[in-house]
Amino acid sequence: MEYFLLILGFILMLVGIIGSILPALPGPPISWVGILMLYLCESISINYWILAVTLLIAFIIGILDYIIPAKGTKYFGGSKYGIWGTNIGLVVGIFAPIPFGFLIGPFVGALVGELIYNSQEKGRAFKAATGSFIGFLAGTFMKVLVSLLFLGLFLVLVWQNRTVWF
Repeated sequence: MEYFLLILGFILMLVGIIGSILPALPGPPISWVGILMLYLCESISINYWILAVTLLIAFIIGILDYIIPAKGTKYFGGSKYGIWGTNIGLVVGIFAPIPFGFLIGPFVGALVGELIYNSQEKGRAFKAATGSFIGFLAGTFMKVLVSLLFLGLFLVLVWQNRTVWF
């Protein structure tokens, strides 16, 4: 059972990193579950502080992941149409059969949303779409960084408790 939880935890860490890049999966919360799996091993004493702090971080990052692209759109002059377009573009971009659709989707979605709102101001629409894209990249960078830090913590915990498995 110890090995199963170790392997499952490591797999969840990898899925969390992938989920940090793909908008459909909540990367940091999945990585947090990987840390939890490690602490569910009977031979490892649970550190509730680490679990609580990492859960709080994962929760905050999960919320910010939805807020940052919308705020980027709004900061660069976008409307609610652009914000909705960003969110729809994220979802459509995941399933689009084009390379890097999850990167292109938020930009195109915000651009289309802004053009629907006001087709006369193409420059403002492009600026809002750029803000959406910058917000998406910032959110993705933040999620990847947190998931990699969680992986580092996971590996440190495994190393500190290596006598359990090796």
